[in-house]
Amino acid sequence: MPRWSRFNIISVTLGFAFLYLPIVLLVIFSFNESKLVTVWAGFSVRWYVQLMQNQSLLDAAWMTLRVGVISATLATILGTLAAFTLVRHTRFRGRMLFSGMVYAPLVMPDVITGLSLLLLFVAIGFDRGFWTVTLAHTTLTMCFVAVVVQSRLLSFDRSIEEAALDLGASPVRTFFEITLPLISPAVFSGWILAFTLSLDDLVIASFTSGPGATTLPMKIYSQVRLGVTPEINAVCTLLIGVVTVGVICASIITKRRELQRQRDEYAAAAAP
Repeated sequence: MPRWSRFNIISVTLGFAFLYLPIVLLVIFSFNESKLVTVWAGFSVRWYVQLMQNQSLLDAAWMTLRVGVISATLATILGTLAAFTLVRHTRFRGRMLFSGMVYAPLVMPDVITGLSLLLLFVAIGFDRGFWTVTLAHTTLTMCFVAVVVQSRLLSFDRSIEEAALDLGASPVRTFFEITLPLISPAVFSGWILAFTLSLDDLVIASFTSGPGATTLPMKIYSQVRLGVTPEINAVCTLLIGVVTVGVICASIITKRRELQRQRDEYAAAAAP
């Protein structure tokens, strides 16, 4: 095992400090007594209490959570189907075009995606609001789910499916009772990734939102332009906490399901 040099240790330390020290400071100053976000005046939770009374921020947070859950669910369904199609059906007319359309949002700038969706909604006469933001986030995050699920399907043991088909199960039943439970850790990871990306999005939501459909990142950005307030630190801390807890729970669930899958495979292999 190669030993770490002093230069490598210092470089990694400075890199992590550059990435995470501002977040740590934001969390610390969210418990600051002072109205000045850069002057520490003692520990207090007054800004969290005031945050619970700020109806506009609460409405934006509720809007963001609804958009995130619905768009992540739709993106997971569509992304899983797209990944299954690309892995299991390698030869069909238009596969190259289909693959390019699925993965285009990965490399497309958010400004281009947001502007394109805005022009589409205006052209079809679709009033901008909750559903336009949801559809936009579904378009953005579906490709990420497809990448995660496709990587799992590429290493999937198809002999299990073939055994189920030989025993008389239909392809649909085989997918829902055999394939889907085995790839569920990847599907769940894709949902968490899509949900996190939806919570984080600002650019596309700014293009596709309308009156009464302000997401939390949009609300935070509009207030930060007038100056950072302790309430902004508090709401950002809560958002960090939600994402952190979600990622930890997803990691634990995925790890347990993967271990259970390995035990089932070993038990099946050892059975006479």
